[in-house]
Amino acid sequence: MVGLSLGEKHFIQGGIDQNLRSDGRKRDTYRPISVETGVIPQANGSARIRIGATEVIASVKAELGRPNALQPDKGKVSIFVDCSPVAEPMFEGRGGEELSTELSVALQRCLLGGKSGAGAGIDLSSLIVAEGKICWDLYIDGLVISSDGNLLDALGAAIKAALSNTGIPRVQVAAGASGDEQPEVDISDEEFMQFNTSGIPVIVTLTKVGRHYIVDATSEEESQMSSAVSVSINRKGHICGLSKRGSAGLDPSVISDMISVARHISEQLINKLDSEISAAEADEDEM
Repeated sequence: MVGLSLGEKHFIQGGIDQNLRSDGRKRDTYRPISVETGVIPQANGSARIRIGATEVIASVKAELGRPNALQPDKGKVSIFVDCSPVAEPMFEGRGGEELSTELSVALQRCLLGGKSGAGAGIDLSSLIVAEGKICWDLYIDGLVISSDGNLLDALGAAIKAALSNTGIPRVQVAAGASGDEQPEVDISDEEFMQFNTSGIPVIVTLTKVGRHYIVDATSEEESQMSSAVSVSINRKGHICGLSKRGSAGLDPSVISDMISVARHISEQLINKLDSEISAAEADEDEM
């Protein structure tokens, strides 16, 4: 928890009112973003994202499984976040567990849509190998290395980069299996399919401090927030998910305005991330 004096609180809120934050940014500006891919060799895909002093890693592990009986034409994705006590002393014990759960649930909501899979930013149908019988299960793990605010946006960006880095082995399904019988499969060690990330959204969190809302809030700014709305938006401008934090209520017209602002900012963020991911993957290929 960030402890601020009364003077520091007034300084932060006054800067936001004047559209000149304490680190020199405007209300709608992100801190510098850097991307590194392939950071965990044992995973099918991985990435490290730094946004200012916030640093997170996401990894993707793919395993063959059986589709859910209610969704035989879709694969499965699970997301789990671990908040390292090294990143923040408050992550020690229950504080870290509660935040890990909160972030995991928010990421599921923002990236996977409703329980039916409607609105999902990740195309679950692309994970099917044999309908009703075999699918890919993706296990996505996020790790918070260093925390200085805006963890949800950083984790969302890391997952997008890690999925872009993910190679899924090509699978040949043997013919002849009948009924509930599981068909035999041949998993290639040499041929991999790149995961299609064109529809995967970015997450833009707007944090309300005083009368204004800001993007990419630092820990100090978050300590002064009344509420925050996180919107996941894909390249086409479609809303894939929504998550709210904070006890203060928001008028529907304010939420509508926040979504409009998030849409505009998401275009810049997607272009920036795509550029950084491409550069990171080019560097990885050269190594």
